[in-house]
Amino acid sequence: MTTPMGSGTSTTAPPLPEQEVAAIAAGTHANPFAVLGVQAAGKGYVARCFIPGAVEVSAETIAGKAIGTLSRVNDAGVFEGAVSLRKLQAIRYRARNDGGEWIVVDPYSFGPVLGPMDDYYIREGSHLRLFDKMGCHAIRHEGVDGMHFAVWAPNAQRVSVVGDFNGWDGRRHVMRLRIDTGIWEIFLPDVPVGAAYKYEIVGRNGALLPLKADPFARRSEMRPKNASVTTGEVQQVWEDGPHREFWARADARRQPISIYEVHPGSWQRHGDGGFLTWDELADRLIPYCVDMEFTHIEFLPVSEHPYDPSWGYQTTGLYAPTARFGDPEGFARFVNGAHKVGIGVILDWVPAHFPTDAHGLKWFDGTALYEHEDPRQGFHPDWNTAIYNFGRQEVFSYLVNNALYWAEKFHVDGLRVDAVASMLYLDYSRKHGEWVPNEYGGNENLEAVRFLQAMNKAVYGSHPGIMTIAEESTSWPKVSAPVHDGGLGFGFKWNMGFMHDTLQYFAREPVHRKHHHNDLTFGLVYAFSENFVLPLSHDEVVHGKGSLIAKMAGDDWQKFANLRAYYGFMWGYPGKKLLFMGQEFAQWQEWAESRGLDWNLLEYPMHEGMRRLVRDLNGTYRSKPALHRMDCEPDGFEWLIADDRDNSVFAWLRKAPGERMVAVVCNFTPVYREDYAVRLPVAGRWKEILNTDAEIYGGSGKGNGGAVQATADANGGISAVITLPPLATLMFEQDA
Repeated sequence: MTTPMGSGTSTTAPPLPEQEVAAIAAGTHANPFAVLGVQAAGKGYVARCFIPGAVEVSAETIAGKAIGTLSRVNDAGVFEGAVSLRKLQAIRYRARNDGGEWIVVDPYSFGPVLGPMDDYYIREGSHLRLFDKMGCHAIRHEGVDGMHFAVWAPNAQRVSVVGDFNGWDGRRHVMRLRIDTGIWEIFLPDVPVGAAYKYEIVGRNGALLPLKADPFARRSEMRPKNASVTTGEVQQVWEDGPHREFWARADARRQPISIYEVHPGSWQRHGDGGFLTWDELADRLIPYCVDMEFTHIEFLPVSEHPYDPSWGYQTTGLYAPTARFGDPEGFARFVNGAHKVGIGVILDWVPAHFPTDAHGLKWFDGTALYEHEDPRQGFHPDWNTAIYNFGRQEVFSYLVNNALYWAEKFHVDGLRVDAVASMLYLDYSRKHGEWVPNEYGGNENLEAVRFLQAMNKAVYGSHPGIMTIAEESTSWPKVSAPVHDGGLGFGFKWNMGFMHDTLQYFAREPVHRKHHHNDLTFGLVYAFSENFVLPLSHDEVVHGKGSLIAKMAGDDWQKFANLRAYYGFMWGYPGKKLLFMGQEFAQWQEWAESRGLDWNLLEYPMHEGMRRLVRDLNGTYRSKPALHRMDCEPDGFEWLIADDRDNSVFAWLRKAPGERMVAVVCNFTPVYREDYAVRLPVAGRWKEILNTDAEIYGGSGKGNGGAVQATADANGGISAVITLPPLATLMFEQDA
């Protein structure tokens, strides 16, 4: 094969050894970048390619100038030949067969995209832009548009990209191994946005693994399909500057935070049972939350997951908003729309474990790569899932970068971290002998602690307006304390004790409540040990637990009265608020992810009354600084009545420096009490600003005519004589 060179000289391309040709055709060559593409040959260059189905192949520059004709050296489609070039450069091929002619830009004629600094920071575990480097990205490389793919599989013999663009043929696009990091990469020209792809991996023992979705994929197919999908950068014109600037300056502990927890697949559905898109959710959910005066929407996990009944907590695509509700841009539009009207968006985030679906992270390169190999460390018995190996730098970085990704690319306001307790304890849900102690012989997962601290430092350090919230059900100390003070670094922690004790109390018949008075007072012993969120979450209304209204004691009237009084108690109690969807209008049915909420209940006065109450509680909580500014500080709370167990009456004061005080008074029996004396700190008029027994909420309408008068009593103190409606919570604000 002799071809005139651009320099006026000629060269004879040395033929590739037969065994290497066969290896290329079989997809088993150890380093195809060393032989395919443009290679130096004497004083000139030779081009080699693998194009299955081609009969003839000629080489051209990217601009289309002919530079040589290649010979077929293998019937599978391997071609080689000298080319007329002055320097190494990207080229393309014109391939032909009986069916016609097509153009193939040679991916093996391009240099690598990742560089030595990427290798350095990846090895160190300090790379905080992995989401811009790993996975699939539309880029322009060496003057050509295409997709760059990068995946970590250090123990693989071979990794290929397969997809719609290459007939899912793992021989055609074998990737380049970066030995220092174990990352495989390739730039594929002309791959369009919207193409399905996976990685074909041959393990170190030579076994072909199940096709793997991209761990860093930013878009996925709609289940039951599970391939990753090529996509560009999120195209969103952000209009949320004022919202983000406010929260960046604010101390979230001293702001009113009332969270509406939502499962986006079942808040509402189309008449045919289909999901709403993000745009449809934006049109309905955002105005609803504005009207209800919630400050934040918290979504159950929106990352891609294969199984609807997992509610998103078993995710196979941490970087991809689920395809159930549209494309990633749709989610970005939702967040932007929420921010424009002052609503924050929090995501449930699941770094504790991952499912063992064949296309996911399990045994990713033929080894326990993302998980521990020892099932005592790497398998979760409660959920039949794999546990991340937090001690491995690459896994550590994968998860930290994911938290940063949602904050940066989608402007989310917070991450509620799921199942933190399962991360912190090596013996979580395990019997003796089923777990491996830490280096000091204890049950604390020190690697998980370091991960959580690093995640919080990275997120708060780069996104000061964000909040992180831990679902942590034990008494692990300093969950919401700064890392520099020995804490885990979360902004807030769910108060699971509050939820458990209060629900237990309100499920009891009122006649028995005097024997369980401490259920409601004990929480104040530790109420300021953390920055707490009070959660009435989805976990309390599933798996046979019934809805909140169904949990309440008594007949139907008492159930509604109890729930109204309970909400009043909670909104007056120190701590931020969280309520799961449907509970704001007292849905009777237990929640199920497979159907929408029972919105028809709002046609009934008792349910509409409950909704109005929650709206007014939110409005009162937001507008009265005494109710929110000192949510996390003991100086903002003072008991007025804590020991009237015989009448099941409680009263306390909420206060903030320079603000009018609010007194909260609760009567948790169905007994109507007149002339009940409540000690107050100052004399004068106290306005009744909220009464859960008001007729507009479905109550009996008993109350105090809009105000009470606090006067000096015979003991030299100050008190007000108050009418206590049955099963009701009242709020009084000190008048000017």
